[in-house]
Amino acid sequence: MIDESRVPTFETEPAALETASAPLESKPAREVSLFWRTFFLLSLLLVGCIVAWLQTFRALEYEPRTLQSAQQLASLVNLSRAALVHSDSIARVSLVKTMADEEKVRIAPREPGDKFRLYDADSLSRTVSAQLSARLGPDTVVAREVNGTPGLWIGFSIDGDPYWLQADPSRVELVTGKTWLIWLATAAVLSLMGAALIARLINRPLQKLSFAASRVRDGDFNSSRLNEAVATSEIRQVNIGFNQMAQRLSKIEQDRALMLAGISHDLRTPLARLRLETEMSVADAEAREHMSADIEQVNAIIDKFLDYARPDHMEPQRVSLNEVIEAAVFALGNQPDVAVKTSIPDDTWVMGDAVELNRVFSNLLQNAVRYGRNQTTGVAEIDIGAKTKDQWVLVKLRDHGPGVNPEMLSQLTQPFFRGDASRSAATGTGLGLAIVERAIARMGGRFALANSSSGGLAAHIKLPVGKTA
Repeated sequence: MIDESRVPTFETEPAALETASAPLESKPAREVSLFWRTFFLLSLLLVGCIVAWLQTFRALEYEPRTLQSAQQLASLVNLSRAALVHSDSIARVSLVKTMADEEKVRIAPREPGDKFRLYDADSLSRTVSAQLSARLGPDTVVAREVNGTPGLWIGFSIDGDPYWLQADPSRVELVTGKTWLIWLATAAVLSLMGAALIARLINRPLQKLSFAASRVRDGDFNSSRLNEAVATSEIRQVNIGFNQMAQRLSKIEQDRALMLAGISHDLRTPLARLRLETEMSVADAEAREHMSADIEQVNAIIDKFLDYARPDHMEPQRVSLNEVIEAAVFALGNQPDVAVKTSIPDDTWVMGDAVELNRVFSNLLQNAVRYGRNQTTGVAEIDIGAKTKDQWVLVKLRDHGPGVNPEMLSQLTQPFFRGDASRSAATGTGLGLAIVERAIARMGGRFALANSSSGGLAAHIKLPVGKTA
């Protein structure tokens, strides 16, 4: 009988439903796609190569060229100073003019009031300044700007008179400053683009394989064929093997469907004749009743096998959970030793199949009636409740029986498994809960069993919320 006057205990404790549904969630803590993992690893490799190249360039090219440039500048200063010392006044003027025109070297007197900025903007500048001071003397001044005029200025003296020598900065400038940043940014962008391209080329065949596998999982064998003419030999072999596997699975699925049709036809007909002959030929009423019960049990076992072997492919539709549970409870009939309490919000819709859902709840109710009777009263008390959370509908169906040994909980959904002695006493195939788990999985949901904290076994079902078209 159905009793909606009392609210099931788990509705007064909403946390219990959420906690009990936790086993339904089994997602990895961190999930990274193969593309991004490959891209990240390639990027690390490329960045490491760029850093190694920079260090190699610095050791083999950057520092030696800096020292060479400083030596050339020191030689230029010494040669200019020697030429000016050993020339007369007329030749000195001509020499200064020729150096400015031909060598881009300007020599000017150094005044006490000259304002200058030292040549120490970066490591290259400081290295050049240190080398010039070591070669020309500690009183040497190296500046990058004198009286607002930029350039490479070197202060030296001739017979005690101070002078400035202005040289072309390109004599010592390597690729520095913003130029370095531009080149590094360009190299980094090109490297990352190359890494993304390589990762995509690696990931594309696996994406196609993953899609094809998902189609096979859903029972669509015709849309899962992969290209067997790709250039890469390893991918070609994988595609050929996968296509052959899909063809064999398709053939197995066809054979299974044909076998199920044969079982349904070839076994039910003789069973029906056997039952008719039993009722007509057996005189003993008690023996006739037992034989009819045995035939009914064989017929029920055949139904269980057919339910369990149904194809996995299913197109979920919007189904009223209220109507499905009401129909399943109504099918129990008005048994005096069965009490069902329901607490389901009105207009609760899920995505699934109405026939499959009815089969799910019928199996769960039959299981609770058989094994979940109260050991004190002998009545099968069953509580059914549901609630909507996010994009899921959580359903809980529990009995008030002795429960199950915790070590056996994970085995209850295995085909042909029956629990402890109290649960294996009744006749059956051990397929009921296995059928429930398979049906829920086909509808995109999850199923779990747990012992209730207040006694009895609780079945937790998680189904997608029904969406309007």
